[in-house]
Amino acid sequence: MSKLEVLRNPKQRKLLFSAGMSWLFDAMEVGMISFIVAALAKEWSLSPGQVGVLTSINSIGMALGALLAGALADRFGRKAILMWTLLIFTIASGLSALATGFAVLCALRLLAGIGLGGELPVASTLVSESMPTAERGRAVVLLESFWAGGWIVSALIANFVIPEYGWRIAFAIGALPAFYALYLRRAIQDPPRYKNHTKLRKITFREKVATVWSAPHRRTTLMLWILWFTVIFSYYGMFLWLPSVVMAKGFTLVKSFQYVLIMTIAQLPGYFTAAYFIERFGRKFVLVVYLTLTAISAIAFGLATTEATILAAGICLSFFNLGAWGGLYAYSPELYPTSVRSTGVGLATSVGRIGGVLAPFMVGMLVQRAVPISLIFTIFFVTILIGAAAVLFWGRETKGQELAES
Repeated sequence: MSKLEVLRNPKQRKLLFSAGMSWLFDAMEVGMISFIVAALAKEWSLSPGQVGVLTSINSIGMALGALLAGALADRFGRKAILMWTLLIFTIASGLSALATGFAVLCALRLLAGIGLGGELPVASTLVSESMPTAERGRAVVLLESFWAGGWIVSALIANFVIPEYGWRIAFAIGALPAFYALYLRRAIQDPPRYKNHTKLRKITFREKVATVWSAPHRRTTLMLWILWFTVIFSYYGMFLWLPSVVMAKGFTLVKSFQYVLIMTIAQLPGYFTAAYFIERFGRKFVLVVYLTLTAISAIAFGLATTEATILAAGICLSFFNLGAWGGLYAYSPELYPTSVRSTGVGLATSVGRIGGVLAPFMVGMLVQRAVPISLIFTIFFVTILIGAAAVLFWGRETKGQELAES
């Protein structure tokens, strides 16, 4: 089956691209933060610790957003919560352009994070529930590939807008997708699978959490929480600091942005290969193999010193890490029944976002204490391998299986 077969049905194609564009805007917002903090550190004379706080505060909001949006999407529908989360983070981005100081910017990034963190698990659940079994995994990985598109857009903004017009214009551009919510209102619908469950008795959030941790799901939930924590901890620790780390290796701000743009483009083939392998060899294969190769790439990037080795290791890091992300989003919704699916994914994502809070702050503190970059990336090497081991030993394969209803 071609990876493009999922795009042949007009209704499925429209849903994938509609949800994918909201995903792209989310990624653009997250990506711009990594470039903006590198510019802000120079303009506002921020310490590495302050940079760590600014990137971590965004992840605190994302943890709250994932927790709230997951539960709300099970109660009020995937479509409604997807639109509201999109509006929240784009409006907060526009207001960030007007920030007059560090504290104000942190507060706005917290609000933006709530929208960002809520949008991702809801969009993946919506697509997962709307696709046929044979194409479900590939469709969600292709949805995730829009993330690379968003990072490429943010890297282009960093290269051509920030050096000429400043970081405030970059934040203002991040507000434009608010208009896209008007399109989503008419372009997408809640999946029939969810609509059928709205006719049943509504269960409380407490009951949903109890279900997620009940005997049939306990090992799955523990595995998923470890996986999400390790993946997000390593991703945000490495990628939000990527432009700053390249600068620390002796390159200019503009050169750093150019290198990161090249590394970001490598995300696309990472997604597309994962989209092919996920229906051919399964979810566990993609996650374990791609995470293991991500760990090896991380240690190589930490040790790299020359232009060629930095680019080569960075390209491999982007390729395998984002391919693993595609597998993660395809795998997670398949592990829970419809009544608690969005809640289960939201809880796992929220726990993962704690890693997204800790990692950028940790890197800031370690850089401030002059800890070698190679040692910092060794921490990520070990963390990623823990996530891969959790899937290998505790994960169950879901390839070709129907989504559970109850």
